[in-house]
Amino acid sequence: MDIVLIVLGAVCVIVGFLGCILPVLPGPPLSYVGILLLHFSDKADFSTASLLIWLAVVVATLVIDYFIPMLGTKYFGGSKWGSWGCVVGTVIGLFFMPWGIVLGPFLGALVGEMMGGTKTKQALKSGIGSLLGFLLGTVLKCAVCGYFIWVFVAELV
Repeated sequence: MDIVLIVLGAVCVIVGFLGCILPVLPGPPLSYVGILLLHFSDKADFSTASLLIWLAVVVATLVIDYFIPMLGTKYFGGSKWGSWGCVVGTVIGLFFMPWGIVLGPFLGALVGEMMGGTKTKQALKSGIGSLLGFLLGTVLKCAVCGYFIWVFVAELV
């Protein structure tokens, strides 16, 4: 049974890492499931505190990942119009995978700023801020999943 748990756990952490780049898959939650599967085998015994902290990190990563494009818009001088456009663009982008998840926040912030009366140059700057926020969120997810892969391998070695 341990072999099955380890193999399934390894698949989960690898697919979870791929999910950081492929927006269809929830990366950090899948990687966390891989860690849990390893925990239930005889090869690893993580403390309850570690498992709860890692769960909190996964939840925080998911929340941050949805809000960071909006914060990028704000940081680059966007208004409430741009921030709300970013949120709406993100939601609409979910229906046009995979490019919609990248372009949705950018186009939403751009269109939102334009609807709010902002000049094209500033609206484009806000859109770029949301795109950079999206990229930062992707890096954050990759870091979390990379850490889970490291923990998984370290426990097996």
